[in-house]
Amino acid sequence: MKVRELAVKDAYEFTPQRFPDQRGLFVAPFQEPALVEAVGHPLRLAQTNHSVSRRGTIRGVHFADTPPGQAKYVYCPSGALLDVIVDLRVGSPTFGRWDAVRLDSVDFRAVYLAEGLGHAFVALEDDTAMAYLCSTGYNPGGEHGITPLDPALELPWPGDIEPILSEKDTSAPTFAEAEAAGLLPSYEACVAHYATLR
Repeated sequence: MKVRELAVKDAYEFTPQRFPDQRGLFVAPFQEPALVEAVGHPLRLAQTNHSVSRRGTIRGVHFADTPPGQAKYVYCPSGALLDVIVDLRVGSPTFGRWDAVRLDSVDFRAVYLAEGLGHAFVALEDDTAMAYLCSTGYNPGGEHGITPLDPALELPWPGDIEPILSEKDTSAPTFAEAEAAGLLPSYEACVAHYATLR
């Protein structure tokens, strides 16, 4: 398993070894020892999610109140997508920065994002599946979003794809509005929470 730290602090890309043969392919997109070595603690698994999206579908930018927040380990078992992580943690050394990784069913790369980070993706093909391993269950009262089309963020959505968004994501506040409203997580609180996981 190859591991690469992303430009957003506390986010990592994992590239597993693939084992193709005459029968097909075997791959292990999640391997706990590699994750623990990178982030310093295991992923507490409370829920798995699975989404299937049409080409052009953008989901996010989503984040949760931290603590407890929701760490995610995500990969694409079918199709292709561009996964985007945004540092929304006020006071973080990478606050406001984003990074993007192509996830697909060719290389089976995965991305880990710690609690407090924002997450979004765009499906690059029809019937693109996303698998999520989540550290906490869904908490509607603690989940928030910012619009993925906020021009101030300049997220790397492909120009040749017409975006498809939910009403919830379309009406979400901008990054600046969310910060002004006090919705964004505190980096200090996130770091204190990470320490309890070690």
